[in-house]
Amino acid sequence: MQKSKIYPWYFAIGSVLVYTVLSVVPGLLGIGYSFTDWSAYSQDLHFVGFTNFIAVFSGENDYIRYISNTVWFTFVTVIAKTGLGLLFAVALSRNIKWKNFHRGILYLPSVLPILVTGLVFTSILNPKTGFLNEFLRAIGLEVLAKKWLVDPKIAFGSVMAVDIWRGVGYIMTLLIAGILAIPGIYYEAAAIDGANAWQRFRYITLPMLRQTLAVTIVLNVIYGLKVFDMVYALTNGGPGHRTEVLYTAVYKMMSKGLYAEGTTISSVLFIFMVIIGYFMVKVLTKDEVVE
Repeated sequence: MQKSKIYPWYFAIGSVLVYTVLSVVPGLLGIGYSFTDWSAYSQDLHFVGFTNFIAVFSGENDYIRYISNTVWFTFVTVIAKTGLGLLFAVALSRNIKWKNFHRGILYLPSVLPILVTGLVFTSILNPKTGFLNEFLRAIGLEVLAKKWLVDPKIAFGSVMAVDIWRGVGYIMTLLIAGILAIPGIYYEAAAIDGANAWQRFRYITLPMLRQTLAVTIVLNVIYGLKVFDMVYALTNGGPGHRTEVLYTAVYKMMSKGLYAEGTTISSVLFIFMVIIGYFMVKVLTKDEVVE
């Protein structure tokens, strides 16, 4: 960066104020309320210390499962979206026939509203009348027909698969932009030196995509930890809480009027995201050099 391109610090005041009012203050208020017995059934508010947090982590309820489900959902979808997105980005950055058409087809699911996607796949994955099972039966593969969103063993996997299908095109688009920004002279020099396709990918594309990959991973992690719409639309946390994540649990606690428990779960996630965000920012900025 050139010194003349750096804007004065006060240019950031507006965005910092908006972020503070809309994100930081509600988060801190939620943490404050999590130390109380706030509920819809009493107008009195009492300080209860760490009682709510102990209830969350004691194992007496299913909160540990909700946290585990959220972390597992985030881990699987981040790995799958990033891996598939990178694969498609590399393939569709080459001069192949109809590449823009293929890009559009892969990107299309990401522009669909999440609730619409959930409702459509609820119909497609219906165990009796869903298109997927009907298709499998029609081609003689009835043994593969499953109760995709009802069977406790595969319901969470089905939810993650739908989310990956929806999000991989968005990640692909970001990575294509990163690949196209790499100067072609590097590839030309590598070709002259006799480097094959794998070597060009390993020693040129991948290292120069590191920052773009880091951004996509951060976006995916934030989305995964905050996931709500997809799970709510497909299973509403069922069957038997097998697909319950933190924000569906918060929604249900708030709907029951158990505000203190809901804000406690939300506060746990807020603190978790702040910690992860801090370390990710450290990783993203460790190699930056200001001239």
